[in-house]
Formats: sequence, C-alpha cells, structure tokens
Amino acid sequence: MHLRRRRLATALVAASVVLTACGGPVDVTDADLSAADEAACDAFAADLPNSLADEQQVDIEPADAPAAAYGDPAIVVTCGVPEPDGFDLTASCEIANGVGYYIPDEQYADQDLDLTITAAGYQPRVEVRVPAEYRPNAGPAAMSVLAPLIKAHLTLVDDCD
Repeated sequence: MHLRRRRLATALVAASVVLTACGGPVDVTDADLSAADEAACDAFAADLPNSLADEQQVDIEPADAPAAAYGDPAIVVTCGVPEPDGFDLTASCEIANGVGYYIPDEQYADQDLDLTITAAGYQPRVEVRVPAEYRPNAGPAAMSVLAPLIKAHLTLVDDCD
C-alpha cells in the first residue's frame, strides 16, 4: 500500500508540473471596432481553423476577441488591427491564394526575427504574428490557409499587386 501512495504522489506531482509548464490563455488585442468591422471580424474569427501551420488552437484572453492563437509559442491571428508601420502605397506585397500580404522589409532577410504579416488592401485588417521558431514555413502556410477566409469575410478596398 505504501508503494501505491508513493506512485500516486509522484504521478500527481508530474501532472502538476505539466500543467504548470503549459501557460494560460494567450493575451490578444481586442480593438475598438465599428459595428460593421466587428461583425466582419467576428465572422472571420468564427471560421478560423482548429490548426494553423501544424499547430493546434489554444485559448485566448479575452475569449471573445476576434482572434485565435496556435501553438506555444503562439502564432496569433488578429482581425481589426491598425495599418502597420512602414506600410504605404509603394510597399511590396506577397500574394498567396489571391490575397496580398505586407511583411516589413527587415523581416524578409532575417529569419531570426518574428514575422508580422498583414493582409494588405482589406478592411478590416488581419494580422498574423509568427514567432521566429516557426520560420520559414509557417508564414506562407498561414497566408495560404487564411486567404479564402479573408476574401469571404472582409472587404477588398485596394488591390495589392
């Protein structure tokens, strides 16, 4: 009986370590949106997949934000973000499945940097933050998967060529 209690105690300690190692919900930005943008972002967020770039969806805070997080460290998809720094009409775009995405120039060359991808030309805007650990494949994978959802739920206001 003593051995059984020791095993149970060991199992409980191991379980608590695993639970402690897993972080809580991922904090995401919840923007102040117009009613139309909020409706579009809510519809977009409701259609986000359960996995992205081979990472499973994890909890976010606030839970009702138009966003999703995947993996640890988290790839974060957020709808309703402001125009990114450095973006203007002359910025270059990456095209994936018919959607143009803006990526800051310095992030192209340095694979050790986190990647910030913004759907260019759509309103409201969608941003994907990809930790450097997932580069080089997660960025293009996310852009391809999200493109049909962006086209379905958001409004194209200026085509990115």
